[in-house]
Amino acid sequence: MNPKALPDTALTTAKSHSSRLFRPKRTPLPRDDARRQGNISSLAFLTMGGRDPALAFLNEENPALGGRPLALATASAEGYARVADAIRAWSPGPAAAE
Repeated sequence: MNPKALPDTALTTAKSHSSRLFRPKRTPLPRDDARRQGNISSLAFLTMGGRDPALAFLNEENPALGGRPLALATASAEGYARVADAIRAWSPGPAAAE
């Protein structure tokens, strides 16, 4: 189809639609933050018995820790140590033993 034969509104609509396919540029995590995030995720996956319990723990607010464990562990070495200690102290509940 010849684009010159289309009305201007059709070209504008097509152009605006195609621009939604691209995500805006995001700033990558600093190297230390990314390393802590990966390490805490691995520790949780291995210690807590797999992906689902680890993701639930890491992504839900934890009043004892004062926030989301993944965000706390990523933000600082101190936060990482607190979350890592909580993961190591974790024990499965009665439902996990079944």
